[in-house]
Amino acid sequence: MKVYNFVLVGTTMCTAGEFSLNDLAGGAGRLDIACRFVNSCFFLSHSLRRNVRCYLHLLGEPEPPKTVLFEGANLRYLNPDERSAGSLIKKALSVDVGEGWARSTPGVYVSGMTFAQLIEALGSDFMVLLSEDGADIRTSRLSASDELTFILGDHRGLPAPLEQHLLERGVDKLSVGPLSLHADHCVVLVLNELDRLEAGWR
Repeated sequence: MKVYNFVLVGTTMCTAGEFSLNDLAGGAGRLDIACRFVNSCFFLSHSLRRNVRCYLHLLGEPEPPKTVLFEGANLRYLNPDERSAGSLIKKALSVDVGEGWARSTPGVYVSGMTFAQLIEALGSDFMVLLSEDGADIRTSRLSASDELTFILGDHRGLPAPLEQHLLERGVDKLSVGPLSLHADHCVVLVLNELDRLEAGWR
């Protein structure tokens, strides 16, 4: 089974578990975006995508950087609403971290690794930077890889130094369409393309 990794870089998202679940969009630094992103990575109509891993690389205050990993193969306690994902993120951000992965709840882990360390650790067959000015994803070689990684920014976009790091590594720059979309919508469109490929629809 192919493995799909999705990485969201949250430039303002809180990095400690001190925020209120009632204020994900404000006091938590737009963690509402991350919650919708997580849900879009995993939820089908009546099940979860078990071959997906979702990484939230958070750069906001007070303890950046932190990365929260949701691993579909082992994930539990995630329900299709923002508060559910927010609660799991909040618990993960309350765990003491180093550069390795510390387990928070089943299928949820947290690390203090840098962006460069995260990208190095992923090491997938095919890595993509999703960007409005990228090439059409439908012209890419997605079907040739067993593990694919898709990286995208939040409402502020990917910070320039991080984008430069990816481009220097030769990462492909692709787009899902001609319009500017929310991160969670991009995930749905990418997964639809992958589903179509797997089913032989294109």
